Amino acid sequence: MRPVPQASPLRRPPVQRRSAERLSRILDACADLLDEGGYDTLSTRAVALRAGVPIGSVYRFFDNKRSMVDALAERNLERYTERVTRRLARTAGEGGWRAAMDAILDEYLDMRRTAPGFGLVDFGNQIPVGARAEPNRRVADRLTDLLSTYLDSTPDDDLRRMFLIAVETADTLVHLAFRVDPEGDPKIIEETRTLLRGYLGRALA
Repeated sequence: MRPVPQASPLRRPPVQRRSAERLSRILDACADLLDEGGYDTLSTRAVALRAGVPIGSVYRFFDNKRSMVDALAERNLERYTERVTRRLARTAGEGGWRAAMDAILDEYLDMRRTAPGFGLVDFGNQIPVGARAEPNRRVADRLTDLLSTYLDSTPDDDLRRMFLIAVETADTLVHLAFRVDPEGDPKIIEETRTLLRGYLGRALA
């Protein structure tokens, strides 16, 4: 079970600071418009207007709105990884794998509640946008590589499979929690936490 490679959704990556800032504004506008009207009403023209950039600037980076939402999902994953990394650095190893699992779940929940567009896109598995390489597999691979050093474990096939099962399970239950309650049903979230601790504890305890 090898890590899934991810092709960039960008037609042309930014090379200058000004270009990178423009790309960031485009993705911010995309996220806001997703929250306001959903994917079906999203358009490259609306994003350009909201971002305050020429429509040509949008097409400089993206072929269509699908690739734009793919890029937003990719940025979400990068920001999520950074948040989890910072959280783990603050714990300095205290609490072991249980604290690491709490960090993974808590940071996802916080982004779900606060990050524009995240509830509709998260890491790409909410909207059928383009030919994607299994978003949950990419999340599991990212977490395996991130936590293998923290847990002093080898990122082998067994560990990748275990994290994939944990991510798939948590994904289903967390989305159920947010269908029941817009802020995430606390009882379902706590059951999710208990389930993950029981499953991961078989190999990590």
